[in-house]
Amino acid sequence: MADCRVFFRSGFRVGTSLSLLALLTACSEPLDLDLRGKLNGGFNTADAARAATAPRPQPDNRGIISYPNYQVAVAQRGDTLAQLAARVGLPADELARYNGIQTGDPLRAGEIIALPRRVTEPSPETGAISTGPIRPASQIDITTLASDAIDRSAPTPSTPRPAPQTGTEPVRHQVKRGETAFTIARLYNVSVRSLAEWNGLDSNFTLREGQYLLIPVVTAAAPAVESNTRLPGTGSPTPEPPSASQPLPDVTSAPAAAAAATTATAAAPAANVGKQTSASASSAAMAFPVQGSIIREYAKGRNDGIDIGAAVGTSVKAAASGQVAAITRNTDGINILVIRHPDNLLTVYTHVDGITVAKGDAVSRGQAIAKVADFEPARVHFEVRKGFDSVDPMDYLR
Repeated sequence: MADCRVFFRSGFRVGTSLSLLALLTACSEPLDLDLRGKLNGGFNTADAARAATAPRPQPDNRGIISYPNYQVAVAQRGDTLAQLAARVGLPADELARYNGIQTGDPLRAGEIIALPRRVTEPSPETGAISTGPIRPASQIDITTLASDAIDRSAPTPSTPRPAPQTGTEPVRHQVKRGETAFTIARLYNVSVRSLAEWNGLDSNFTLREGQYLLIPVVTAAAPAVESNTRLPGTGSPTPEPPSASQPLPDVTSAPAAAAAATTATAAAPAANVGKQTSASASSAAMAFPVQGSIIREYAKGRNDGIDIGAAVGTSVKAAASGQVAAITRNTDGINILVIRHPDNLLTVYTHVDGITVAKGDAVSRGQAIAKVADFEPARVHFEVRKGFDSVDPMDYLR
């Protein structure tokens, strides 16, 4: 059966509605029919950056994950709703009504079931590391932390005691009629793959009306974007001159000003298109992920990274040490690999295949993570993002 990764390029036309229908019915994967913003835009890795979400917390032996404002249960393989209800100590019919399902319905392994009221908190007696709901690390009681540290430093510990789970309480979303996993993921700016992993969705991302979903917690906050949309007829505001907030600079002679401009231009880092990349200096924050010719430079909003030409199969290396935050692909089937680094930095690598790392893996600077994929032209697209906002990679490469 045909694959759904359709390439929408300039000049692509669907001749008839019959052709379109045949194309859609040939698809072997779930379709996101909401194509807003996808047909005219360039290559975009913002969704992959958003996919850098924290893993879902581990439940206790009953399947309970507890937060300050609600609790959920995670189904085990072979569970029915009635079996899960018995395990957590709630009436099956009450749990069924709250989640819009029947008591005898089978559940998928990892499926989230919302609890209508609180049950006994997770504790070491129920297989949890600590007692009580999951809270941000900043809210963990100092006495608890000190006690845990003392226990872990005991002279003859049987096994090292792991630290209590901490984290942000995720949004709990109840599915409304007409919503899909794609529209919900877009609503909260997370990837549909992360949404599926957190909630144990099937391969078709099937949802039911009334179902509760946990929205994955993003590990880095996206920068706020100010909307420039204005009502028709209201006109555009007059820009405020710089002198309104700070005094005008001292008058500088023309030769001196020209010399200063020349110096500033020379100092600004920029990709030299056509120049071969070289091994980054040890003082550089990052290393080039591949050695080759820079074929496209950074242009914010048009090309959010640099493109480095290299032969198919060339080893692609991590630009800096970090942790693999996401591995996904866009609608064109192009692999996207995201690595998280300190200081809220992400690096993004696309047009690669043969990926040799997995989500959650720790990687070192210079470690091979993938190979250059067979595209025309063969290249690696490399981005650096501060949070989710792209910045010029050359600022970090030299």
